[in-house]
Amino acid sequence: MSINDQQFLAELSEDQVIIKNTIREFAENKIKPVIMEYDEEQKFPMELLKELGELGFLGILFPEEYGGAGLGYVEFEIIIEELARIDPSIALSVAAHNGLCTNHIFKFANEKLKKKYVPDLASGKKIGAWALTEPSSGSDAAGLRTVAEKEGDYYILNGSKNFITHGANGSTTVVMAITNKNKGKKGISAFILENDMPGFIVGKKENKLGMRSCETSQLAFENCKVPAENLIGEEGMGFIQSLQILEGGRISIASLSVGLAQGCLDVSIKYSKEREQFGKPLSAFQATQFKFADIHTNIEAARMLTLRAAYMKDKGLPNRKEASIAKLFASEIAEKAASEAVQILGGYGFIKDYPVEKFYRDVKLCTIGEGTSEIQRIIIARELLQD
Repeated sequence: MSINDQQFLAELSEDQVIIKNTIREFAENKIKPVIMEYDEEQKFPMELLKELGELGFLGILFPEEYGGAGLGYVEFEIIIEELARIDPSIALSVAAHNGLCTNHIFKFANEKLKKKYVPDLASGKKIGAWALTEPSSGSDAAGLRTVAEKEGDYYILNGSKNFITHGANGSTTVVMAITNKNKGKKGISAFILENDMPGFIVGKKENKLGMRSCETSQLAFENCKVPAENLIGEEGMGFIQSLQILEGGRISIASLSVGLAQGCLDVSIKYSKEREQFGKPLSAFQATQFKFADIHTNIEAARMLTLRAAYMKDKGLPNRKEASIAKLFASEIAEKAASEAVQILGGYGFIKDYPVEKFYRDVKLCTIGEGTSEIQRIIIARELLQD
């Protein structure tokens, strides 16, 4: 990149500042008061998501002609980070809805399907889900068993999916299934399913450690009849499409990780100024100050890596390595930030009256979702060796 290309790292545009302030105000005023209610009850935040849809934050990446906000991945990073600073669960819902389901349809479906599905998703009238993972295939994303057999003007789907974000509450789901068993990865195709299609079965809702208001469910398909016109792109292109979608998904998880880490730091600093030990505030101790310095430095580095990947994505530049670097680094420093925040708050960090307890539970998903840290290291190493 030239020096001019890197200016985005130093300052936000006027429009980006407005977006940042708008989503921060929403998170502080609308989300913060109900966080623990939603977390304790594992309550899906449908009302909040509808409000976010009305503000344009469920159609971030899509042109206005499809009902979207017409923004890019840099703005996406800003929005997800600000949401995660207050509640990573809702940030995850917004990230998955935008970056996975809706984005897959927008990037790879034909014009007829895009016009049919994207506007309702971008406006928040409908919630999207994206179904790749199966009970027997996690990191081995190509090891699917769900099959789709062509019968006339329909595909008949049979199989199951696991750990599907919005599996129960999503009304539009992108599903990957095998259409040709003999072609391996090149025999996987992607389809758009609606949750009221016969044979579309919502299974168990998972009782999760963290991200509890962002609902995760099992799905099953029993002779589920899907119109052939709901095939996304061509047969056999589903896995290739998924890899490209996951690159953007890694930017969103990196953004979420940065926001979560920032939330931990904000709470820790505030607490340290109020809490006294041995006659002086906790913030006066050098051991505490060093923790803050390290956390802040890591957050700044993670934010720059994430913005770089987002910028490259917006410019149409190859960013597989950069997205994996951002996701790997940001998710692992977020884990460290959450752990240190609990340590700084001591006993208070271990109870639900303080937000770091929830950050500590939520953060673990960041090193797992959209490809584990181990998978990110594999991708980075392959890209380096290929170069």
